[in-house]
Amino acid sequence: MAANSSPAILPITNHPPADNQQLPSSASALRSFFSGISETVRSGLANRRPWPELLDRSAFSKPESLSEATLRIRKNYNYFRINYLAVISAVLVVSLLTNPFSLILLAGLLASWLFLYLFRQSSDPPITVFGRQFSDRETLLFLIVSTIVVIFLTSVGSILVSAFMVGIGIVCLHGALRSPEDLFLDEQEAQGGASGFLSFFTSGAPPVAQPPVAARA
Repeated sequence: MAANSSPAILPITNHPPADNQQLPSSASALRSFFSGISETVRSGLANRRPWPELLDRSAFSKPESLSEATLRIRKNYNYFRINYLAVISAVLVVSLLTNPFSLILLAGLLASWLFLYLFRQSSDPPITVFGRQFSDRETLLFLIVSTIVVIFLTSVGSILVSAFMVGIGIVCLHGALRSPEDLFLDEQEAQGGASGFLSFFTSGAPPVAQPPVAARA
């Protein structure tokens, strides 16, 4: 009886890669993106000053000169930094909510950047529109042109600029009228108290240690 010298063949099943695995990856990246923004906003608002202290009417007075008003704005900004940023953000949000068309355009622009460029992986298939494939460079160029058109050729740009200027005006008016005499804020704390993305609003530099001078005999 002849022995069979051929090796046994093990059954192997090749599973094609599932295309629906890209969806959970994109959804996870989107959740991480918005959770990071939410955590940054919560940590920033946790360091805000009390709103009654910001709106204390007994602390308001007219500055005697332009230099005093500028000094007040600087001191109040160092103390109410988070509150002022919240006020400017609130003005921007209200302006967009009162202009639904601009809000829809900005939301569509943000979604386009997120799903067509930021969250796309190198292994993802190219974008195909009407039977034509677009490379990553072409997609980026399309997004840049779309952003320029939405911001500068529609009412979105003017609404954002107007809302930002109104917010800055409110902050400067409050900073100039509120007397900072009752604010006990250390200058070093004011320069180094910001954290996260708010740190670029400060320009303080750590002190440089001077080398010791040897005593002469």
